[in-house]
Amino acid sequence: MTDMLISPTMLRSNPDRVVILPFSISVNPRDSAMGAMSRVTRICNAISAMSPDTVREELEIVNRDFTGRHWQTRGIFLDRFKAMQAMQGGMEHLDEDHMALIGAYFCHEYSYQAAAVMNPSVVVHPDQSNANGGTNFIMSTRTVGEGHISTISFREGTFYKDGTMELKPEADFAVAAKPLGNAPLDGAITVHGHQACPISETVLFPVTRSQTNGLEDLRMVKFIDENGASAIMGTYTAYNGREIACECFETSDFRSFRLTPFRGAASQHKGLGFFPRKINGRWAAVGRLDHESIFYLESDDKYTWNNGDKILGPEAPWELIQMGNCGSPIELDEGWLVLTHGVGPVRRYSLGAALLDKNDPRIVLARSKEALLSPSEDNREGYVPNVIYTCGALRCGEWIFMPYGVADSSIHFASIKIKDLLAHLGYDAAAQRDAAE
Repeated sequence: MTDMLISPTMLRSNPDRVVILPFSISVNPRDSAMGAMSRVTRICNAISAMSPDTVREELEIVNRDFTGRHWQTRGIFLDRFKAMQAMQGGMEHLDEDHMALIGAYFCHEYSYQAAAVMNPSVVVHPDQSNANGGTNFIMSTRTVGEGHISTISFREGTFYKDGTMELKPEADFAVAAKPLGNAPLDGAITVHGHQACPISETVLFPVTRSQTNGLEDLRMVKFIDENGASAIMGTYTAYNGREIACECFETSDFRSFRLTPFRGAASQHKGLGFFPRKINGRWAAVGRLDHESIFYLESDDKYTWNNGDKILGPEAPWELIQMGNCGSPIELDEGWLVLTHGVGPVRRYSLGAALLDKNDPRIVLARSKEALLSPSEDNREGYVPNVIYTCGALRCGEWIFMPYGVADSSIHFASIKIKDLLAHLGYDAAAQRDAAE
């Protein structure tokens, strides 16, 4: 579309982005060649028996190889030792160097975006200092590493009034957010990034059993309640290797994150997107409940979502296989803007949009007849070819700012003026006002 600005800025996968994660070895003696002694016990005993000089020499090698690649590696190793001690018992007599070395043996590096970076969403940054007349934003990305494990990471940037944008430089290190104490295997959990780390250093990894194989496609929105208080909310897909589940993301500061499974029929479907405020006193969302159409849903409980009303189904050739919402609705003077995706021939993913009535979002005022943005010769190749996809856009004054993924391999950035987007939809605001009068 000629009225859409495409930024030259682009993000690609980067195998240099690594974090230190726990490395787990079976504690079952039956899995060890040592008979009654587990591999974990054997390793801990061997390190405990090392002389202080040997331990220091081994730590020097570890520090040489990894300290410059990570933030506070010694603290990470000591925390890992405490977890192993809680599992094994004993080892109270060890000095700190022995503890750190044991911790190092039960850690490993993980390149969390070695395979792909894709499917971004974006919200207004809580800190608008140094925006220079623009809008500071936080963008979430789905990052994919070894084993096709999906994680959630973040980038900060600024969108300017002329439709351009820039990203802040990427942080030197990345740190996995983690729960305090023992994490529950199921249910709600809060994970914490380090308070001293920039937002762009924090990575959300799977923690519970429902998330084992990944946290996918976060759709963030700034939610404002009836009293004017705000928080960042969102939804994402939890995948355990066999089944998917929709879960809730909540944060006020991007330092701690509450992750809560949804209940109800809609919790087994992808793509739920919160409205940024309640509608008629109820929580509201759009989502896909039949694998091919968009529904409007309401609930008295933000964690319970059941059935809804179908509002959009596949019509145009570019969306005939299926369609769905891309992120949360955006409030305009004219109504609720919903970005959509459609799948056409050769599983080609394109982006479109729809405008819903402000008071009753079940009413569709306008929708894309032609795709807003589609794969082309210069943006079709990658991990999954012929895919253009986003998990959310942001209104910045007269603009809609939209990061989007290309071929599940890179992230690009587009912006379009609201008046041009409404024209794409065939919506005549003046005619609508005259008709209302």
